[in-house]
Amino acid sequence: MVEVNLKSDDAGLEYIEVVVEPHTNPITYRGRVHYRSGSTKQVLEGAALTRFLLEKHGRSWGDVALPGVSLADLDRRIFDEYRHRGVESQRLPPQALNESDEAVIERLRLRDGTRLKRAAVLLFHPEPHRFFMEAGVKIGAFRGAELLYQDEVQGDLFTQVDRVMDLLYTKYSRGLVSYNDLYRVETFPVPRAAMREAVVNAVVHRDYATPASTQIRVYDNRITLRNAAQLPPEWTAPVTGGLQSRPHNPRAAHGFYRAGMIEAWGRGIRRIGELCREAGNPGPTWTREAGGVLCLRFPFSEAYQAADREARRLGDGRQDQDGAGTTQETTHRTTHKESGTTRENASVDTRRRIVDLMRDDPRITQARIAERLGITRDGVAYHFRQLRADRVIRRVGSRRFGHWEVREPEGPT
Repeated sequence: MVEVNLKSDDAGLEYIEVVVEPHTNPITYRGRVHYRSGSTKQVLEGAALTRFLLEKHGRSWGDVALPGVSLADLDRRIFDEYRHRGVESQRLPPQALNESDEAVIERLRLRDGTRLKRAAVLLFHPEPHRFFMEAGVKIGAFRGAELLYQDEVQGDLFTQVDRVMDLLYTKYSRGLVSYNDLYRVETFPVPRAAMREAVVNAVVHRDYATPASTQIRVYDNRITLRNAAQLPPEWTAPVTGGLQSRPHNPRAAHGFYRAGMIEAWGRGIRRIGELCREAGNPGPTWTREAGGVLCLRFPFSEAYQAADREARRLGDGRQDQDGAGTTQETTHRTTHKESGTTRENASVDTRRRIVDLMRDDPRITQARIAERLGITRDGVAYHFRQLRADRVIRRVGSRRFGHWEVREPEGPT
């Protein structure tokens, strides 16, 4: 029975107060589950109902056990990279390098009884999309409503972040070239650190119960990231500040934290904005769209857009003189092709991409770089020798457990 009270306010006006205590379990009526949120009543169905029931028991989507997957199905390479990242970031003790894969699973609490949890598959399985529909990232280059080209990135969440960053800064973004003394400096439309933070947030905090992939759209004047997200109820409008940390996928978030890929939970929004302002870029915006989709928009600065238009004009003019190719190809060609097709320019560009990969992952191997860039290991070794001779990079520690250190250019960039 509900409690009904007749009361009056300070002005002497009377009103009726109806007190309904919240029930500990969902309420069903005619076969449907009803739930009150604030002043509205909602009917829970599908993924929303599953999420509600899990939260009532203090669990998340990633805590659910996944039948048919064993430790042998996970990728040893991913475990090795995770351990090295964790030790390098000092989020794991040095002895973790000698831990077994089983010990990593136990440390991250990714087992429910004898079965692995869903979060274990997201973090360490080479093909999580086999179990969770659209568990990947789609990247597309657009001009207006026209799709120019696209890529689909799959694999474990760590690899997704690395591969997306590689594509965004080697294929989908134009770096404007300048020189600081002898160093070649490229300015991209979105600071690399800000974009990496955004990509990590989109991948880690995505609602994987919703069958919709994370989407990144690259335009001439902006980059947008869209992903299904379950946001706190108080986040109902565009925001630029921070929120108390309540990760939607706490198991996956904990794995990224131990790997040193999340600095501090709850600071991501503020950190992205600060990085953009420090680079002289407009502040990014977050909006909540229909269907529970979170959209992050990175607008390009006016200075970058003007310089980019000039670079395209010069590139198109050279292309017209040559009488080959299309405007689309000219617009999105790599820096060394825009500057000429000499072998030296191509080598400079390849070494720049190698250095970028080292910045993102100091423990990256020559084999991994060769795979990323589509060149031979001998070619990578040749560029390594040149970079070390020029004192741009150096090896710190042993060959097996050490890492690469990139020497940053002195002075403003």
